[in-house]
Amino acid sequence: MNADAVKNFVIAGHGNLETVKSMLEADPALLKTAHEWRPDDLETALQAAPRVGDGNLLKRGAPLLITTAAMLGQVAALEEYLTRYPTLIASSGAHGIPLLVHAVMSDNAALVSALISRGATGGASMALNIAVNIGNLEVVRVLLAQTQPDLHWKNMKGKSALELAAGNLELLSLLKEIS
Repeated sequence: MNADAVKNFVIAGHGNLETVKSMLEADPALLKTAHEWRPDDLETALQAAPRVGDGNLLKRGAPLLITTAAMLGQVAALEEYLTRYPTLIASSGAHGIPLLVHAVMSDNAALVSALISRGATGGASMALNIAVNIGNLEVVRVLLAQTQPDLHWKNMKGKSALELAAGNLELLSLLKEIS
């Protein structure tokens, strides 16, 4: 398999569904490939942006990893994974992003709470930052109640949860109560 084609396919998976579709038509084998960004950092097109390609790529047979299942809020798939392989609760996906962070992206507070109860606490500060950025008050409440995130942790753009909440008075007051 051509490494450049795999890389371009995964990059397209981050948000360009039309390119993903056309590349798959030209080379269906791309569906089950992963690009290695650096040693031990593999990513598939489905992992890149599951909400972009989940229906299309999963129907075609793309592998569903635990982190992708968490991001998509697929509770049954997560339960099956964790029943069979309990240590996956501490797993990370592409770029070392922890399972908890992927779950936050599902916007499902009950799922986030259940995973934390099972031990998915890695990346709590990143998870909080993302939940605030998304504006999901219920997920923020779960993270504050069940983990110990650092409210001053900064994302790649140099913003903390407190800074991201500046435009949302309800989120901001909740975070300030904790800090």
